[in-house]
Amino acid sequence: MATPFLEMRAISKTFPGVKALDGVNLQIRQGEVLALAGENGAGKSTLMKILTGIYAPDPGGKILIEGNEVEMRDGNHARALGIGIIYQELSVVENLSVAENLFLAREPLNRLGLLDRPRMEREARTMLETIELDVDPGTRVSELSVGQQQMVEIAKALAHQSKVIIMDEPTASLSHHETRTLLQLIKRLRERNIAVVYISHRLEEIFELADHVTVLRDGRTVDTSPIADVTRDSLVRMMVDRELSDLYPGAASSHASDVPVLEVRDLSLRAAKGGDARIKDINFTLHRGEILGVAGLVGSGRTEIMEMIFGIRPCTGTIAVDGKNVTIRNPHDAIEHGIGFVTEDRKAQGLVLGMSVRENFSLTHLKRYSPFQFLQRAKEEESCKQFVRSLGIKTPGTEQKVVNLSGGNQQKIVIAKWVARNPKVLIVDEPTRGIDIGAKAEVHALLAQLASQGIGIIVISSDLLEVLAVSDRILIVREGRLNGEMTRAEATQERVMAAATA
Repeated sequence: MATPFLEMRAISKTFPGVKALDGVNLQIRQGEVLALAGENGAGKSTLMKILTGIYAPDPGGKILIEGNEVEMRDGNHARALGIGIIYQELSVVENLSVAENLFLAREPLNRLGLLDRPRMEREARTMLETIELDVDPGTRVSELSVGQQQMVEIAKALAHQSKVIIMDEPTASLSHHETRTLLQLIKRLRERNIAVVYISHRLEEIFELADHVTVLRDGRTVDTSPIADVTRDSLVRMMVDRELSDLYPGAASSHASDVPVLEVRDLSLRAAKGGDARIKDINFTLHRGEILGVAGLVGSGRTEIMEMIFGIRPCTGTIAVDGKNVTIRNPHDAIEHGIGFVTEDRKAQGLVLGMSVRENFSLTHLKRYSPFQFLQRAKEEESCKQFVRSLGIKTPGTEQKVVNLSGGNQQKIVIAKWVARNPKVLIVDEPTRGIDIGAKAEVHALLAQLASQGIGIIVISSDLLEVLAVSDRILIVREGRLNGEMTRAEATQERVMAAATA
């Protein structure tokens, strides 16, 4: 076996009161895709920050490149040594052009010391051709899709002559088509002898791409194995010390009743300026205690349909709650009629990251704790503590800022603030995006618990396994129309995908 291009030996990292890493080992060879797997909090990000010079490791650990020990001073030093990183939160500058992003802080100059824009755009075009990204170098980055911005980040890493590119959850915000494009690009990078460290919670991508997988748990290396020697079950067991069947238990007891709680008839998006509406003639019924899954490709109109029901988008048609027609002109109307909406982007739309658990929890029902315009802090805090206990939210206390919590616990807080309003209908968009497989199981159990209380739940998800695991019934959306309906017993991945694409 070839000598590793990069090795991390016995890497540890201690923060005040926390041992984040404890003797972690990692190897990667040129032209290899190494998957780095583990739950949130396992130490993956801390390890990568040490590798890219953001954190200094504890004494005793070593980083070797081509057999030579190095001490990462900072990000620039790591880049000079051939290590590039693409974070989940992209670092492109949206108000600059593609070419300006590619040459940021290293712009080519002409003989007069001025920016040589023709040369910059010419060289940028060559870089884009290398990764087969068909965009004009002069295009403002804000005009690109998230997938195209991701490709610009990769081109930037290649421009720095990176020999190892670290990708942190690169497909978390991509459509199905953009994901396929990115995965094909990674395979081409491997052919060019460029190594990739691939961090992802999506197991199917790990098995498609990786040559080896290194698993971290609680800051320690569990194992490094060729992917051919690993099964889905064994990988999950290494990550969370539980069986896959415990996390995706399959058909659970249904709590669905025959009593309609939400009825949607002839719902259509109201087009602006008389144009054609893309979403038309949506009809379905949600029952008390039912979990209704909504599947379809990204861009099919799944989220837009729910935003119409919640009053975010203008629509025509009829909406009935508990058998009575209601008028929903805005989210306030929807909330007053007993509808809650957990949005897909919890950080931008579901939480105020700089505020505490308590403050985020009470945002949807603050009037309950301030009957005379004065906040009854003790009452608010006690209610929050009850939900923290009942939902199993792991936090040092209710005054902890939510930005410091794991993704799974953040998601539980978003759900908790709606459940505290005692909704009749709860719409949950991408309930487990960006959280680890153990936290996914906890969120799924929470949804089942809420359904057992008679709440009608709508789950939108791009993860077909998730839809099949939690839903009593599944609706499939294709190009703004409902293109199928299946019970849990009828649904398979193949049948759902066929309806979403046919």
